[in-house]
Parts: sequence; C-alpha cells; structure tokens
Amino acid sequence: MIVSINSQNPQMRLIGQVVEALRHGAVVCYPTDTVYGIGCDIFSQKAIKRIYQLKQRPLSGRPFSFMCPSLKDVSTYAHISNAGYRIMKKGLPGPFTFVLPAAKLVPKIMTTRQKTVGIRVPDHAVCRALLSTLGNPMLTTSAALDPEAPPLMEAYEVAERFGRQVDLIIDSGPLVYSAPSTIISLVADQPEILRQGKGDASLLL
Repeated sequence: MIVSINSQNPQMRLIGQVVEALRHGAVVCYPTDTVYGIGCDIFSQKAIKRIYQLKQRPLSGRPFSFMCPSLKDVSTYAHISNAGYRIMKKGLPGPFTFVLPAAKLVPKIMTTRQKTVGIRVPDHAVCRALLSTLGNPMLTTSAALDPEAPPLMEAYEVAERFGRQVDLIIDSGPLVYSAPSTIISLVADQPEILRQGKGDASLLL
C-alpha cells in the first residue's frame, strides 16, 4: 500500500495512519534526507526480525541504526558526553549517523556486542512527524539489498522491489541522491569518522 504524504507539510491524519500501523508491528518504507529507508518501531521484535530477513542479514550480524525526532530524544536512548553533544548539535538534524554507548532502554537486538548503537535525526519533515507521533525511535536501514546497486529514490521503485514484503510505502516525491549518511563514532574520547558520506564531518569536528 502506498500513502502519499507531503514532504514539506505532512498531513497529520495520514501520519497517524502510518503510526497506528507501526504500533501494530508494521514494516514501512519512507523517504529520508539521503535515500529511501525501511523501518519499524524499535520495540517490535517481530518487525525487526522481518527487516533482517528482508535485508538478508543474520540476526547475529551488525545491528541496524535507528532514528529519533530530535537531539533531545537521543539522550534517552544513548549516553552522550558534553563534547559529543556539542558535535551532534552542529550536525542534527542532518545526514549523519552517530555511534554512541547504548542506554538500558534500547532493546538488545538493536545494540552491538560492545553495547553501542547508531542513531540518526534525519532532516526530513515526514520522518520527524512519524517519530514525534509514534513516541519511539524507528529502526532505519536503506531500502536496498545490493550495496553496489543504485539506491532507490522513488516510491514506485521501492514498490517494484519489495511489493508485499513491506506493509506501507510513503510517497513524498522523488529524492535527490548524493551519498549515504556520514557515520561518526563518539564512543571514545576522540571522535572517529567511520564512513564519509553526505554529511561534511569537517564542519563538526
């Protein structure tokens, strides 16, 4: 099912319908400030396992990142140093994923063996409306199976690729691709760039 939602001024009635589905364990495809993503409520283990199957990734492998509506919410799910907070404040919302020590509230399936998590706050109105209404973070991963293949940038491409394997697809118009998010680890005292992507890390560090 495809739901058309305005990318600048999301219709809250439609956002509410998607959120209701998320609360019942739905797997949803949605636009972000980088590429189309696949996600679910991080407290729905059944939906998380479906996404592992979709991405053909073993449950014992690297966990997926998740996204929060604002930096304020990130501190509920991760431990952030004062220096880390200053770095994140410069880049969020935006095309960055920050690796941080996980708080106890985060389900184990979402953390690494080192008890870390990857967290995003995308600069996209639809994502933030979904997250604010849901009240929980959402798992987020790119809507792609082959990392070498071109990213999916339109709802119809996502529908052709995944069909009924997902419950809902949000169409907010075509995305303009440049690169995936930049990944920065804030686990140690010294920040570490794990992947240079769309976000310019030099503006933060």
